Amino acid sequence: MKRHLLSAIWFPAVSLLAMLAGSAGIAQQAPAGAAAPPQQAPAGRGRGRGPVPTDTLGDGPWDFGVGAGRFHVSVLTKGLDHPWGIAFLPDGNMLVTERPGRLRVVRNGVLEPTPIGPLPPMLATGLGGMLDVALHPKFAQNRLIYFAYSKPGEGQGNATTAVYRARWDGGSTLADGKDILVADAYWGGPGTDQSRGPASGSYGARLAFDSAGLLYVSLGDRNYGPKAQDPNSHIGKILRIKDDGSVPADNPFVGRAGYKPEIWTLGHRNPLGLAFNDADGKLWSSEEGPQGGDELNLIVKGKNYGWPEVSLGRNYDGTIVGRGFTAPGFEEPVVFWVPAIAVSGLSFYSGDKFPAWKGNALVGAMRNNTGKHIQRVFFNAKGDPIGREILIPELKQRIREVKPGLDGNIYALTDETFGAVLKIEPAAAP
Repeated sequence: MKRHLLSAIWFPAVSLLAMLAGSAGIAQQAPAGAAAPPQQAPAGRGRGRGPVPTDTLGDGPWDFGVGAGRFHVSVLTKGLDHPWGIAFLPDGNMLVTERPGRLRVVRNGVLEPTPIGPLPPMLATGLGGMLDVALHPKFAQNRLIYFAYSKPGEGQGNATTAVYRARWDGGSTLADGKDILVADAYWGGPGTDQSRGPASGSYGARLAFDSAGLLYVSLGDRNYGPKAQDPNSHIGKILRIKDDGSVPADNPFVGRAGYKPEIWTLGHRNPLGLAFNDADGKLWSSEEGPQGGDELNLIVKGKNYGWPEVSLGRNYDGTIVGRGFTAPGFEEPVVFWVPAIAVSGLSFYSGDKFPAWKGNALVGAMRNNTGKHIQRVFFNAKGDPIGREILIPELKQRIREVKPGLDGNIYALTDETFGAVLKIEPAAAP
């Protein structure tokens, strides 16, 4: 993979690891049938230091680009608090998660006031809470949905990543809900080493199903890098499980002493994007680096992606990470960003609305001042990255997730207290 690294090194890029402080405490889902609480951002809610958040997006719409590259951006809905994940329903509607601990449905472009529930208790502090959401590949028949969340454990601040499965009939109530995965990744409780950063960050937690119906789950390092290299922990790993949480027999470390059998790859810092490229069925991940060194990785069975032994970024005190930029036995990124852009959600475009974008990667960026945008990464026929385009930086919104919808348009989630779903479509002819 060194050819990819060399071809990516000249690209201009900007960004940083963005650390948010989320609302504090255990998030409890509002009862089914109860309206969502009003969207407020009072001082003292644990959202970090600084002024009270305000809605900076505006109402739109906006047209950007020139010539054949023009596109139209509109606000599909507002009223969301730090939306994290989005799943497109067969009828054209969508499910959206809110990090403080809610699951919402958007029907015909309108956010329904009643959250879906009941949901399990969540530790909604820092970057924890309600995270990604995905539909079972046979959702139309079995109505199963999956979501990742931060599950509280014993002791103040202790939590792990869990994947919850439930049946949803389209109303406001979930049925048959249960955890199918509770990762061996508890961290943050009393006595936990948090000298490198708070355990309430770097959960990762994206979900992706492959064509065989197997589920991939990304987990971050919880700001304790050494665990990412520990094969007897799920921290800092990408996992592969069946739709009921059991372990596929062909996982790379099944039967290997000292290794968790769910592990697909290891050595990840904070993989905030996870997506298959429909063109070839390959799995990719976008991963936040430290001070610099955000990555776009091709995920290959059993490989080690190096964190914290190697990194193209540096520690926050300026020192080199581990053994340096690269070392034998570790996979190198296909694309990287130095400075970082606080890379987040990831998808590959395969629709018909933007034919010139087919096969391109779309990533969200969240860094203050230099990284609030979407980046489109394009490749040549050999799979080498050959260019990038920065989209919608004018809106100055943290983009948590970006995905093509079933209609071929592109949808983005703004990771803001006054969050929104944006719709990107071709602009009308002038």
